[in-house]
Amino acid sequence: MTTALAQDLAGDLAAALDPCELARRIGLTPDGWQADLLRSSSRRQLVLCSRQSGKSTMAAIKAVHTAVYEPGSLTLLVSPSERQSGEGFKKCLSVLRALNWPVKPAQQSQLQLSLENSSRIVALPGKESTVRGYSSVRLLAVDEAARVSEDLLTAVRPMLSVSGGTLLMLSTPFGARGAFFEAWSSRDDTYQRFKVTAREVPRISEEFLEQEKRALGWWLFEQEFNCTFIDATTSAFDSDAIRAAVNPNIKPLGVLGSEWT
Repeated sequence: MTTALAQDLAGDLAAALDPCELARRIGLTPDGWQADLLRSSSRRQLVLCSRQSGKSTMAAIKAVHTAVYEPGSLTLLVSPSERQSGEGFKKCLSVLRALNWPVKPAQQSQLQLSLENSSRIVALPGKESTVRGYSSVRLLAVDEAARVSEDLLTAVRPMLSVSGGTLLMLSTPFGARGAFFEAWSSRDDTYQRFKVTAREVPRISEEFLEQEKRALGWWLFEQEFNCTFIDATTSAFDSDAIRAAVNPNIKPLGVLGSEWT
């Protein structure tokens, strides 16, 4: 065995054990939260993050790591629109090219990739009707999860049950509503949560943030860069007040002639 070959094998083993090594091999040094996310073994991961935090790139690295080092795996990339899903898919291809295709492609289309180790990466628009039919999903990455429907998340969760797959939801806030908001706000400790605001991203300058604050106004700036779930300005009551008014110990009143008692 030549020294170069031994080094290549050692490099592959290092990358297999640590996805951060995969990132470094394409010239990226992960931020602290990114390293924690890449190394996470949790099956339920929520990433609440600022714009331009690098979340989509981290999702692509996790997708490629799964496809390369878990032969026969299926990774689904889901976003609100086909265009956004396509962008995530292109990031995966960019990572694979930067790695010089550690596993060669067997078949490739605009939104699907099959590798010679029988792994697949499939990008889909975030509609309930498009994701049904897939099973044994190893990684389900939902980008801009605050903007996908609750029906979608209801449809995809069973796909992970048999495979023991990972659900990764990444998003900036989009109001105090929806499945992503409810998951983030819940007391469900099966989720591992990651939060990163713009000021925690070393690539975003304070000067840029001040410019954006003036351009966007407080409401949008807090949502897009400070990761704040904000109720719509047209809401009669804010979501905190509504949740505080709900008592889970009170049962609904019975309805005459119904099956309720």
